[in-house]
Amino acid sequence: MAFPLSQAARDRAVTVALATAGVAVFWAMGLPLPFLFGPMTACLIAALAGVRLRGMGQVSVGARTILGVAVGASVTPALIAELPQMALSVALIPIYILVIAAIGVPFFRKVYGFDWPTSWYAAMPGGLQDMVVFGQEAGADVRALSLIHATRVLVIITLAPLILTFGFGQSLDNPIGQPVADLPLSELAIMVVAALVGWKGGERIGLFGASILGPLIVTAALSLLDVIHFRPPAEAILVAQYMIGIGIGVGYVGVTLHELRRDVAAGIVFVLILAGLAALFTEIVVLLGVAAPVEGFLAFAPGGQAEMTVLAIVAGADLGFVIVHHLTRILLVITGAPLAARLFRVTDRGQGGPPG
Repeated sequence: MAFPLSQAARDRAVTVALATAGVAVFWAMGLPLPFLFGPMTACLIAALAGVRLRGMGQVSVGARTILGVAVGASVTPALIAELPQMALSVALIPIYILVIAAIGVPFFRKVYGFDWPTSWYAAMPGGLQDMVVFGQEAGADVRALSLIHATRVLVIITLAPLILTFGFGQSLDNPIGQPVADLPLSELAIMVVAALVGWKGGERIGLFGASILGPLIVTAALSLLDVIHFRPPAEAILVAQYMIGIGIGVGYVGVTLHELRRDVAAGIVFVLILAGLAALFTEIVVLLGVAAPVEGFLAFAPGGQAEMTVLAIVAGADLGFVIVHHLTRILLVITGAPLAARLFRVTDRGQGGPPG
């Protein structure tokens, strides 16, 4: 006896079918990163065309643990020894965030007419989920925040490979990991345990970005203790890319013409401003001699942790250097944005409240 599928299950089946077709098309055409760009493009086009799609829920969140393990495995004694050499470029991250805020908040408020909470959290270069949650608590327009940050990630993940390829002459065919068949079963088992313990343990203690940072912390400790010696297998990294691609595309489900004209357009213009700022700070760290061009670019590119991890891996960049800078940025935004926004609101009320 056949049981009818729920609407959610049917939507997910359509999403997976489209995403897989996207992979096949990009693979057949020899396009870069087919497991990332194929699902992203197929789901984006379908979403804009009004097709009912649905993300993968906890499966997608779980896939991010793979990237956390990959980054954690790159935290070695050699990386720890290099941290003092990164101090100057890491010290530029707070300045970078302040400049973004000084430009971004007035941009969203004055140019596009968003309210103050929405303008503040739209400008902050943090994780999409984190900025939406904080924005919701502050009374921001959650749908607008979701579209603006989804657009930021979409544009960055589209432009960054082009810049790496044509701007820096970097190929994106660096091996992303060894095949699963070549890795010891014991290490694979340890990676799975590290991913699950880090993810669920992180959630339990309220760790922000628990699906990535939890596994990263656990795996880094195991790497420093000489327990883990490999990154996750190539097949697992491809799964993570596939889920990221679906997540970006599905973010545009139900978008209206008004949202395209305002929210998405604002996101596109602002991300181009961010790209200019990232280029400026990249040039600074390169001229100071504290980073190579590719590492400097990836360290200051205002994308998400997961996306930048994937690009750093396929570009063969120094993953440790790139992720130290992104973790610093995310940590500062996560901890500083709510405090600054609260101070901002108090100051604003003292002046009679924001204009409507």
